[in-house]
Amino acid sequence: MGVEEEMFLVDPTTGRLAASSDRAVAQKAWSNKVEQELFLQQIETQSDPQHDMSHLLADLRAARRDASHAAEVVGARLAAMPTPVMGDHGGDVTHKTRYEHMMTRFGRVGREALVCGMHVHVDIADDEEGVAVLDRLRAWFPLVMALAANSPFDLGADTAYASWRGQIWEAWPSAGAVEPFGDAAGYQRAVAAILASGAALDEGMIYFDARLSRHFPTIEVRVADVCTDLDDTVLVAAVVRALVDTCASAWHAGDAVEPWRVDLLRAARWRARRDGLGDALIDPISGVPAAAADVMETLLRTIGPALDRSGDARLVEDGITRLLRDGTGSALQRAVAGPGLDLRSVVEDVLDRTAASWR
Repeated sequence: MGVEEEMFLVDPTTGRLAASSDRAVAQKAWSNKVEQELFLQQIETQSDPQHDMSHLLADLRAARRDASHAAEVVGARLAAMPTPVMGDHGGDVTHKTRYEHMMTRFGRVGREALVCGMHVHVDIADDEEGVAVLDRLRAWFPLVMALAANSPFDLGADTAYASWRGQIWEAWPSAGAVEPFGDAAGYQRAVAAILASGAALDEGMIYFDARLSRHFPTIEVRVADVCTDLDDTVLVAAVVRALVDTCASAWHAGDAVEPWRVDLLRAARWRARRDGLGDALIDPISGVPAAAADVMETLLRTIGPALDRSGDARLVEDGITRLLRDGTGSALQRAVAGPGLDLRSVVEDVLDRTAASWR
């Protein structure tokens, strides 16, 4: 498995975003882990494929260290936060023809997509297994969103959401929840139809909650906020891998796809983005709201055999217990902001924790 992280570059003097990824990435002669993203205020890192979570953590630290050093060269700091906390005039589009075409076609939807997510790649045997997994993962994505929720503030305001990034991302016409595809041919027909409609420029803009990777023998799960603390990142990655393993096993055993309607999936996703772990979630088995702690117990029971196979049971159990007790990244940001909504302190805290995550 592997992880991609999108992060912001921040001016340490003002706390606002810095449009300098072009100059920062030009420093990457000593690193292949740092790339540009849609906006000049963003930077992306990627881990190497890993089996062991401790190795993944070490690799993510190395990637963040390289990105931090690249940022420092251009007078910026690296911030693992999903939305611009303080008010900004907007994103400066990276000077690539594809990105410029995206802005022309999608207008304000594209211009407002100044957000940073975390993408988890998990190995699959082939496209048929991958699509079988995609069809069975749908009801579990809200739980992943809740664990990773880390974006309560956007452009100087409290959004009243735990994950505002997810709300912004849903505006893309090719993003979000999907119907079951049935098989690899069904997946390819759906992708071809979306491309023919003009709702995506190319397969890189197939922004489903999860998709078959274009470049690797993996599925790519795209629902999580980027996490400030790497312990949260690794927890989310371990949960996603266990869910993929569990869904693949269910397919091989001949288990049917659960009949979740897309409108109910949207409701479950909204609930997770609105409250994170702070209130009820929709239980993927029963389909009814329940306390977040109880739904997390459902998750642990379901993926328990997969966690035992990977050796990640203790890591995931302890991580979920910690987040239920202490709160997600979103809760921590709100605690730092306090009743006076001190957003500059929130940015400083994110910068410091991002730096601490790789040292």
